[in-house]
Amino acid sequence: MLKGEKIVLRPLLDSDLEFLYKIENNKENWKFGSERKQYSKNELANYIYNAKNDIRATKQYRFVIDFKDKPIGFIDLYDYSGKSAWVGIIIDKDYRNKKFAKEALDILINYSRNILGLNQLQANISSKNLLSIKLFNSCGFRVVRNTENYNILLN
Repeated sequence: MLKGEKIVLRPLLDSDLEFLYKIENNKENWKFGSERKQYSKNELANYIYNAKNDIRATKQYRFVIDFKDKPIGFIDLYDYSGKSAWVGIIIDKDYRNKKFAKEALDILINYSRNILGLNQLQANISSKNLLSIKLFNSCGFRVVRNTENYNILLN
């Protein structure tokens, strides 16, 4: 568990199934990510079960963003290679624009550098997602490729 000022980043628990189902199957969220499919509860339960494995083995790790013991989003490290990883973040719409994403990203950057020893984080963000671009820029990321989707990098 990684603690911030207002939030905690923690592993997925079995009790997160309903929240994960709600976020993953909300079609409004699909514009932010690469997956565009409905997941069954069984598929997501299996995902939670397998999410307990170490990032070095699975090459990915999903943290639950908790505020006052309530899940409000997820922040992911994926395509982990030992010295770099990609970052994805989603906050439930009721908790957006309250600085939770910035705190979660700051905590994840610190963890990635100081615990995992990563020297590079990247994110792929739609050029239309101005709030995410602003968020990542505020945490030190910079645009390295400007196409329909921005490739944003933190060294």
